[in-house]
Amino acid sequence: MPDGSIEEMVIWKLPKATSHQPHGFKYRLYFGLADGTCLVRYDNERGKGDHKHLLDREQPYKFTTIEKLLEDFLQDEKSAREGNQ
Repeated sequence: MPDGSIEEMVIWKLPKATSHQPHGFKYRLYFGLADGTCLVRYDNERGKGDHKHLLDREQPYKFTTIEKLLEDFLQDEKSAREGNQ
């Protein structure tokens, strides 16, 4: 981004749903500062399921659709940019 912050969104459509990704997607969405500080991260790593990180807090995330995932992530990114996390 122009201010040096980093936004990365990676979403894979799996060949079939699995017990770890019952919705059939694997994803990682990241927003952080140029110095490497992670402000927002959404992912569904194996063994943890869908969850998000807001600064140093990790909490479950209820996945419904890719569109809602992106909407929620971008809203959390906006809040982080505004200092409202």
